[in-house]
Amino acid sequence: MEALSPLREGPDPNEAAMDVAGDLSKSMIKFYRRYPSITHRQHRSFSLQIHASLCRLMLTITMASEEQVKNSTAPAMFDTEAANCLMKELRSTFLAGKTKSYEWRSSQLKSLLKMLEDSDKQICDALFSDLSKPEMEAYIHEIAMIKSSCKLALKKLKDWMKPEKAKTNLGTFPSSAEIVPEPLGVVLIISAWNYPLLLSVDPVIGAIAAGNAVVLKPSELAPAMSSLLAKLLGKYLDNSAIKVVEGAVPETSALLEQKWDKIFYTGNGRVARVVMAAAAKNLTPVVLELGGKSPVLVDSNIDLTVTARRIVSGKWGCNNGQACVAPDYIITTKQYAPVLIDSLKHHLVKFFGEDPMNSPDMSKVGHSRHFARLKKLLDDDKISGKIIHGGQTDKSNLKIAPTIVLDAPEDSLIMSEEIFGPLLPIVTVEKIEDGVEFINSRPKPLAAYLFTNTKQLKEEFVSNISAGGVVINDVTLHLMVDTLPFGGVGESGTGAYHGKFSFDAFSHKKAVLYRGFFGDAPARYPPYTPGKLRLLKALLDGSLFGIIRALFGFS
Repeated sequence: MEALSPLREGPDPNEAAMDVAGDLSKSMIKFYRRYPSITHRQHRSFSLQIHASLCRLMLTITMASEEQVKNSTAPAMFDTEAANCLMKELRSTFLAGKTKSYEWRSSQLKSLLKMLEDSDKQICDALFSDLSKPEMEAYIHEIAMIKSSCKLALKKLKDWMKPEKAKTNLGTFPSSAEIVPEPLGVVLIISAWNYPLLLSVDPVIGAIAAGNAVVLKPSELAPAMSSLLAKLLGKYLDNSAIKVVEGAVPETSALLEQKWDKIFYTGNGRVARVVMAAAAKNLTPVVLELGGKSPVLVDSNIDLTVTARRIVSGKWGCNNGQACVAPDYIITTKQYAPVLIDSLKHHLVKFFGEDPMNSPDMSKVGHSRHFARLKKLLDDDKISGKIIHGGQTDKSNLKIAPTIVLDAPEDSLIMSEEIFGPLLPIVTVEKIEDGVEFINSRPKPLAAYLFTNTKQLKEEFVSNISAGGVVINDVTLHLMVDTLPFGGVGESGTGAYHGKFSFDAFSHKKAVLYRGFFGDAPARYPPYTPGKLRLLKALLDGSLFGIIRALFGFS
């Protein structure tokens, strides 16, 4: 697979030539100083030297230019024209039927699995470079999940590809029907920076399993992983059907101008609106994996130790809160809040030490722009005096300490937008049931979590909270269950994937009805008569008694 990226500056081919020109000027000055009164013969000799130097200068320029073209690793600039050529190439590959066979799909998945097995050290190094992600997090949350997804697809692929039998009715008798999954065509996957391997490769697995040609656009905000993905996927996968385009806004914009058969985007709502607007021009279907403020409702009749460590792990042990399903805020009663806060503080120290800013087990903030956004949330006047733990920042190292904020106003910045970082507000209510009302007063989140031993509260939470996913007595773990769809609802996204849902996301369910030439009912054709109408009504109603009556002429 080729890696297409924006033009990078190489060495200037004129630099060597300028050296020659400089040497020439020095020689001329030196000569005339030494020989102020030169003869014609001396002048002619010196002119020949100048001519030779000029020839050498032109040869140097030519050779330097040719060498740059020959040796440059920088590809051509990726613009709309390049995107159009890319699309034509992939469309040609798809229409040739190359990606549709079971053999091609399984071979690509096997190659992908081999890539992961061969390159786990490189992957961990890239994740550390981009995010300071601990090796254990990198392996468990990214590499292992991708391996699991790949192995599942290989195991189930033949079953997923099989047509599904469907029932018919009396109106089409005699007939048979089936639902045939077919690939959509050429699809675009735009990934995010926070889990740059998982959120890039997991959708690619679904797209390959479904038989599509694929373009992956990794996030430029995780440059080490973006570069590594371009290199590794280019080495292990089929160049003619699967490509990586590196770059930033210009490259993404060029891609979005093309007519795709599906666009799969992971990121924030602001960019999602741009993606959806671009897709709408061509009526292209989209999957939008977004986020939102995922709440954690904590009852008092719980195992406090287990609850606190699961929340701390799910918040700060998952890329330091930079996960779309990380707990965004906690709701608990005023009476129980002090006990819960003490336990959270205890486990923060236990997990990350007295100086968490220097903990090797905590990721850094992804990039400087995101750091500035989180700092703005902390500096909001409306939460002044409400920070009860943490709050320290280190701009040079992109580190923010785990921070707990108690009872931030509802109109504060930290309660108005998805946090996506190491800040955790705690909202207190009079009674735990009020928490359900509070959650429902806000946009639908990607995930919602409840800790309780009360059966009635569990049932109310599952029944009344609309969210992409719900977990009872834990956080984030629903991502690991491949038989559950993962996706949002409302502002937290549209569409879902993981396991077979990934295959379905990149497939079209084609309805197929089979009939023979026997059993052609004259009643369906003109001229229409009352008798024909009675028979067709009976057929469409599925009434065997009505059909018999109509055939015998009874009204």
